[in-house]
Amino acid sequence: MSRIGRLPVTVPAGVTVTLDGPRCTVKGPRGELSHAVHPDVRVSQADGALVVTRPSNAPEHRALHGLTRALLANMVMGVTDGFRRSLEIQGTGYRAQLQGEKLVLSVGFSHPVEMQPLAGAKFELESPTRLHITGIDKQVVGQQAALVRQVRPPEPYKGKGIRYQGEAVRRKAGKAKARSG
Repeated sequence: MSRIGRLPVTVPAGVTVTLDGPRCTVKGPRGELSHAVHPDVRVSQADGALVVTRPSNAPEHRALHGLTRALLANMVMGVTDGFRRSLEIQGTGYRAQLQGEKLVLSVGFSHPVEMQPLAGAKFELESPTRLHITGIDKQVVGQQAALVRQVRPPEPYKGKGIRYQGEAVRRKAGKAKARSG
């Protein structure tokens, strides 16, 4: 069996899980998430935990087993704690600011780049060069972080750009001095 798939997903107090056919809905203090479970995978609720089972050891069923369990665990974690991605902006004059819910990035272009948050994501600014994206859906938070980073990915020569917090950017040497012979 799948090492991840066979682990039960514990449902903490204050979280309710509703299994309605193929749809699984999780409600918690931060909000509500819903997901359509693949018809081949069975989800059952027992003793305050969700248990995912698969019909056979076929490769596609094995893959769906772990995937479904991970998605359900992320839904439970999202409605209790939420998710957060942090981004750093590096470069002279590079900065971010909030205008209402909209994020405005000044990252070396001739114009500021304005971004609206995806539904379910929210921007938070710690400083002009440190940005946090929060939400209850892990996929939406990750997608929004990727879209912000895509505006100006870190370049390998000076390291300028938008990067995930703690991301190591591989640096390249600059132009070598021309040899005189």
